[in-house]
Amino acid sequence: MERFMLRVADLTGGLARLALWVAGVGLVLMTAFIAAQVFWRYVLNDSIIWTEPASVMIMGWFIFLGAAVGIREGYHLSFDVLLYLIPHKGKMVLYSISDVAVAAFGAGMAWFGWSLAAKAANNVMPSLGISDAWSFIPVILGGILVVLFSVERIARRAAGLPTARFGEDTEEAA
Repeated sequence: MERFMLRVADLTGGLARLALWVAGVGLVLMTAFIAAQVFWRYVLNDSIIWTEPASVMIMGWFIFLGAAVGIREGYHLSFDVLLYLIPHKGKMVLYSISDVAVAAFGAGMAWFGWSLAAKAANNVMPSLGISDAWSFIPVILGGILVVLFSVERIARRAAGLPTARFGEDTEEAA
C-alpha cells in the first residue's frame, strides 16, 4: 500500500506542479495584459478591447488551479485550536473529516461549474470571439483537482504517510 501511495503521490505531485505552472503563467499573462492596456490607454491614447475580459478569465484559471494545489499541500484555511488539545488519533479523524468536506466542496465546484459551462457554451465573448464556457472551465478543473487531492490526502493518511509538506499529521515526538 505504501509503495502504491508513493507512486500516486508522484503522479499527483506532477499534476500539482503542472497546475501551478499554468497558474503562474496565467498570473504573468494577466499582469502583462493589464500593463499593455494601461500603456495603450494613457500613453498611446487608445484602448485594447480584449485585455480586460481576457484578464478576468485568466484570473479564474490561476485562482482555481492555485487553490487546488493549496489543498494538496495543506495550505488551505483551517481552524485548529482544538487540534492542540486532543490526542493524535483524534487529530487524524478531524483531518479526515476536513478532507471529506473539502472533497465534497470540490465535487460541487465541478458539478455546478459544468452546469454553468453548458449553459454558457453557446454565448460568445464579443471581444475575444470564444465561447463563454471558457470562463467556467477552471471551476470544473479546479473542482476535479480538489477532489483528487483531498482523496489522496485521505488515502495517504490511511497508509500512515504524511499528507502535507510540514507533516501536519505525523505523530509528535514526546
